[in-house]
Amino acid sequence: MVDSRGEHAWVQGRAVGAVHMPTGEIAARAPGEIPREVPVVTYCWGPGCNGATRAALEFARLGYHVREMIGGFEYWAREGYPVENDHGPVVRAIDPLTAPVDTITCEC
Repeated sequence: MVDSRGEHAWVQGRAVGAVHMPTGEIAARAPGEIPREVPVVTYCWGPGCNGATRAALEFARLGYHVREMIGGFEYWAREGYPVENDHGPVVRAIDPLTAPVDTITCEC
């Protein structure tokens, strides 16, 4: 996963294991840091931001197999997936408006 947000957003919190690569740096950094055969998933803040779409386009132009994580960091965190910041893990309660709280899947 590639977090395409800026530095301030990255420091505030990110998906555990994500690579920080703001959209404006993808063309210069990606070829040296991410092998082309590795599938890439981009994300930004959330559904109201098109940053992940722009980042996915940059990766596609470079020849990567890429997908966009719909919902972005907002829904990743709200649905209870692992989040960290510079100080370690960030534990958040699952938002019952975005994910079931008593099971692992929404069964959709």
